[in-house]
Amino acid sequence: MGVETEIIEISLRALIVSGSATLLAAVFGIPIGVFLGLKRFRGRSVIKGFFNSLMGMPAVSLGLVLYLLWSRSGPLGFLHLLYTPMAMAVGQAALVTPIMVSLVTGTLESVDPEIRDLARTLGASETQASIAVLRESVNGLLLAIIACFNRAIAELGVAFMVGGNIRSVTRVLTTSIALETTKGELALGIGLTAVLLVIAFALNAMVHFVQKRGIPLVD
Repeated sequence: MGVETEIIEISLRALIVSGSATLLAAVFGIPIGVFLGLKRFRGRSVIKGFFNSLMGMPAVSLGLVLYLLWSRSGPLGFLHLLYTPMAMAVGQAALVTPIMVSLVTGTLESVDPEIRDLARTLGASETQASIAVLRESVNGLLLAIIACFNRAIAELGVAFMVGGNIRSVTRVLTTSIALETTKGELALGIGLTAVLLVIAFALNAMVHFVQKRGIPLVD
């Protein structure tokens, strides 16, 4: 396999794994974030603090926990997830879900309260008023998804611990860069680093552009 072909294969796998992880995080994280952002109830601040604290969890620590759960002698070993792309996607999803929850919650909290009050004044139900707030937050929700994908594709600890960096199976950009650098194969390592940086810079530029211009992503 040539260097160019291997770079393309590894890059596509990284995009698929991290894209799947971001989708999983969105499925679970956005509803939780919406609930925390729109509802007021006892214990809400405790739950928010819990997710905020999880944002600081080291990726390698999470990877170790998942490894122990999915190893052959672990309680979930019967799932045979360890050293598969699915394990990497689930692990990355677990890593970025707290980020998704916190960003979505913060986005909804930043919406002007008068929007909800105005909707109620015009005769909207509580559900319709919440939908009005969500419409005002769409840009922020999409930015949260982009930020989580950026974090997922750039992480190393979880991908290495539960993926094993198996060639043509679980090898992705970050694990490949670490391996090739250790082996002294700088050409492939530099190529993979360039791809990762391009993806990261493109996503960051997109976030910055949307935030600066205030582009309406939906009507």
